[in-house]
Amino acid sequence: MRLGVLDIGSNTGHLLVVDAHGGSAPLPAYSFKQPLRLAEHLDDDGAVTQTGIDALAGFAAEAVVVAEEKGCEEMICFATSAVRDSRNADAVLDHVREQTGVAIEVLSGEDEARLTFLAVRRWFGWSAGRLTVFDIGGGSLEIATGADERPAVAQSLPLGAARLAATHFSGAIDEERLKDIRRTIRADIAKDAGQVLRTGTTHRAAATSKTFRSLARICGAAPSTEGPLVPRSLAQEELRRWIPKLVAMTPDELSALPGVSPSRTHQIVPGALVAEACMDIFGLSELEICPWALREGVILERIDKLSVIGGD
Repeated sequence: MRLGVLDIGSNTGHLLVVDAHGGSAPLPAYSFKQPLRLAEHLDDDGAVTQTGIDALAGFAAEAVVVAEEKGCEEMICFATSAVRDSRNADAVLDHVREQTGVAIEVLSGEDEARLTFLAVRRWFGWSAGRLTVFDIGGGSLEIATGADERPAVAQSLPLGAARLAATHFSGAIDEERLKDIRRTIRADIAKDAGQVLRTGTTHRAAATSKTFRSLARICGAAPSTEGPLVPRSLAQEELRRWIPKLVAMTPDELSALPGVSPSRTHQIVPGALVAEACMDIFGLSELEICPWALREGVILERIDKLSVIGGD
């Protein structure tokens, strides 16, 4: 069947059209996305502003048209941390439903981590053994670990690259301020790190999301034009070498780096600090980059449900 997956993230609204069948990998057929930057369209009380609401409703309306034109039988719609954590989440979603007919489900942080883990598990397979997965989004950091398809531990922390950029990097950053930010990030991750570490030795550590892909590309990974099957990784030593350079760069210099979108230059340094902290705290010298992430996890879970129904 042809599915449309509408992902309302903290940075981007993304409709992915896929051909999905039980027993086969989801085959992307079309992609439609727009920068919404909802994590940055929040007022002082933590509510999505009218500008953000209008942008979301406008994108949802366009996505419906695209999904119909591409022959989607079903559209699965979900939102992540920017909507989830906003003070007026219900009002935002009610407005979008009234204006467009699109009903968007808000994923919990745990579900976001769980579904991302499912996607990465299916990508690497059972030979990965005990798997630990990291995902830096715009609004949150997801960490999940386990030996099965369902993680033993699934965490979501408010350490997304866009969120950190807005709260900590709005002005000039001197060396002392950078140290304070670095300490705060590490303390937040370390607080519940024991839950992950107690599950046992990680046999394979993986990372997914645009932030990790950009950092890996900066540090020498193959470009996206070489396709998803080319192995890519992010080495801690190389990332650590790059961080001082990234901090010193202007937005124009950052946007000129391979794999960096101009709209995300302000998120590169916060994302790099989170990535480095994850690798330090969990004792990982390298993270393998997985091309599948949350959207694929949502698709795979839907295919699994269809297969069960078909089997009955």
